[in-house]
Amino acid sequence: MTKHDVAGLQQRLVEFAARRDWEQYHTPKNLVAALSVEASELVEIFQWLTPEESARIMSDPKDAFRVRDEVADVLSYLLRLCTVLDIDPLDALAAKIERNETRFPAP
Repeated sequence: MTKHDVAGLQQRLVEFAARRDWEQYHTPKNLVAALSVEASELVEIFQWLTPEESARIMSDPKDAFRVRDEVADVLSYLLRLCTVLDIDPLDALAAKIERNETRFPAP
């Protein structure tokens, strides 16, 4: 599916922050706040679009770039948060899917 893996990307983010001495700022509180801001910036792109326009957004190169860029920001902060809190994001997601399959059984 992709040439990247989650653990490798998390390590790159750790190294990126370390080289800039940013770990001191990457507290859970700050990372959650930054994640919220970036998610809001993603929402802003779609805010006034019709459902049809939102479904076609990736067909415009400029809009597609903006969406990918904000998705990357959201994922970056989420992965940093997982690293700081020692959460395996894929294990957390798998557990959540299993709970949801029980909570919301298919008809």
